[in-house]
Amino acid sequence: MRLRDAALVLILLPALFGCSRLDFVKPSGKSNLRVDPPSYNTRGTPEARRADEARQQIALASRELDAGNDANAERAARQALRVPGTAADANTILAMVQERRGRREQAGAFYRAATEHAPEQGAYLNNYGAWLCGNGRAAESLAYFDAAMRDARYGDTAGALANAGACALDAGQPGRAEPDLRAALELDPVSPVALDAMARLLAGQGRHFEARAFSQRRLAAGPATAAALQLAARIEQGLGDSNAAERYLQRLRTDFPSSQNLQPREASPP
Repeated sequence: MRLRDAALVLILLPALFGCSRLDFVKPSGKSNLRVDPPSYNTRGTPEARRADEARQQIALASRELDAGNDANAERAARQALRVPGTAADANTILAMVQERRGRREQAGAFYRAATEHAPEQGAYLNNYGAWLCGNGRAAESLAYFDAAMRDARYGDTAGALANAGACALDAGQPGRAEPDLRAALELDPVSPVALDAMARLLAGQGRHFEARAFSQRRLAAGPATAAALQLAARIEQGLGDSNAAERYLQRLRTDFPSSQNLQPREASPP
């Protein structure tokens, strides 16, 4: 996705609120591990062997997670928990397993544990912020995105800004949301998260002509969602273009049959 840090691969948090999908990160099993390489004098010691085993377990857990083998991913991640230097990555994988199983509260506890093991590292702060925002705690999430952006080594400032702006909008803070979203788009002009949130914000303020541009950019930037098409239709209705609105609704009925009875909903108010 857009992460500049080669140590991490970006995925998307499932859409848990609004039209937004927050930028999210997971361990790659590579150089993001926080275990320092052993020195010459400690090479081959039990500590070094445990660290190497933990690296291998994280790599295995990441591969199993990608393959959909959640039980195997969980088993490997729990093995890696035994070495403090890999605990943040292990907790992140365990959180993702719990997310897949629909256990949101347990997932949140693991995301939080990852931040406790790596309290100044942007990836884990961003992840817990995304979980908070997706679980009805949008205002609380903002501090975690801010902290993520203070990490000079974190490679996705645009993603954290987009998350912060989208969650500020959900928290009823449009005055914070718009600057963050515009800053995110300066860094990443095709960020679906930021484009979507800007369209919602502007539509909610009755600025439909501006909202249309962001909505169109959002639909061009990535696969459409039912919510994005609903918002596009609502914006066109706000502009008085019923034909354009109907085209979006027809696309909604075709691409998302289960949403065919839904009407274009109101965007988040300012």
